[in-house]
Amino acid sequence: MADREDSPVGDAGDSVGSGDSPAHCPPSAELSSEGGAFLLDSGEDFEILHNIDDDEDDDDPPPLEDTGGVEKKRKQAEKPVEPDSAPSTVPTEEWLDVLGNGQLKKKVLATGDGPDSRPQKGQNVQIHMKASLADGTVVADEPSLSFTLGDGDVIQALDLTVQLMEMNEKALVHTSAKYAYGELGSTAPAVSSLASALHSTAPAVSSLTSALHSTAPAVPPDADLTLEVQLLEVTDAPDLELLSPSERIALAGQKRERGNHYYQRGDYAFAVNSYNIALQITESSSKVDISPQEEEELLDVKVKCLNNMAAAQLKLDRHEAALRSCIAVLAYQPDNIKALFRKGKVLALQGEYAEAIRILKRALKLEPSNKTIHAELSKLVKKHSEQRGVEQAMYKKMLGNPSASPVEKPQAKSSWSVSWKWLFGATAVAIGGVALSVVIAARN
Repeated sequence: MADREDSPVGDAGDSVGSGDSPAHCPPSAELSSEGGAFLLDSGEDFEILHNIDDDEDDDDPPPLEDTGGVEKKRKQAEKPVEPDSAPSTVPTEEWLDVLGNGQLKKKVLATGDGPDSRPQKGQNVQIHMKASLADGTVVADEPSLSFTLGDGDVIQALDLTVQLMEMNEKALVHTSAKYAYGELGSTAPAVSSLASALHSTAPAVSSLTSALHSTAPAVPPDADLTLEVQLLEVTDAPDLELLSPSERIALAGQKRERGNHYYQRGDYAFAVNSYNIALQITESSSKVDISPQEEEELLDVKVKCLNNMAAAQLKLDRHEAALRSCIAVLAYQPDNIKALFRKGKVLALQGEYAEAIRILKRALKLEPSNKTIHAELSKLVKKHSEQRGVEQAMYKKMLGNPSASPVEKPQAKSSWSVSWKWLFGATAVAIGGVALSVVIAARN
């Protein structure tokens, strides 16, 4: 059942504006998804229900229940370099503490074209970026990296510092792991090789495969990074209404893939943000003619985003929001198994066991061999039964138990009543005998 795009590489290859619009290139600053599955995890979402055939996806991401509890391994051997550890030749006053916590610092190496040339959130930027570890190991060298500022297309360190740069400015950025690759680190293909593959005229899959076999050094867990950045170009984001349907589909797909990446890393809030951006692209009005097939493809991306967003919202315990996302999916596809399954889970978490059981029974009817739905349904039926038992006990306690006392009292009353009846009868016989004796004596 796990839905699949034809290929994330194919979508990226059709990036908006092709090579002339760097803002719509995939976020190649991203060094990796886990396990080297960079931009390959293109399944609809990560809660792959068991026994669901998926002959189209060869690289399914792990089940949602597994990815939600991603093991976040910490580096034990060496202590991360402090973000404010500037080179000894550079006076510390030249560093700008971007967030005021000492974990993200920026220093101007070469001034740019003035403050008015700084980019704004939502604009497309192109930078030259070189990333290295504390020991000087270069983990990425991207001469032409493009992304939309503020969309979360790249690591936070770049998103937060590039907006402070002037056009043509060169800067050095020291970032702690928190604003780079965090506790998980990253294993990356060579960024420049991957970017070339995404814009290559060669077949997308073979180009990407070649890029993946050319790997840069891994970013260890909890690793601080030093970034050398130069701002090369700033352009306004394109008008979504003027984009062709294929460009909108490709752009929305790229934002959704970024959300998938965040989901896999357990950054569910960032995942929701990326899915929201993708949804806005799919829902924007268009002044360009669109074919029925393109409408279907756009709807497919929208449904996938809503399903994925519901999964992330569940992880964040935002039950009402997750329920709204599921309802939105079912409005387009009433028999969507994943949306039905998640809706049932949300209702169960809200204590609506009867309605949750009804929804899951409907899902099971559509997918009778699905073991995950079977297991969830069995669990809910048991919980519902226990809930009803608790409620009945509570009602009995509130109303009292009228059957306990009347049982013994009639028995006790019955035993005493039999004794008194015999005593009364014997007394009556005795009195009668005495009276008869008196009468007989009187007559004599």
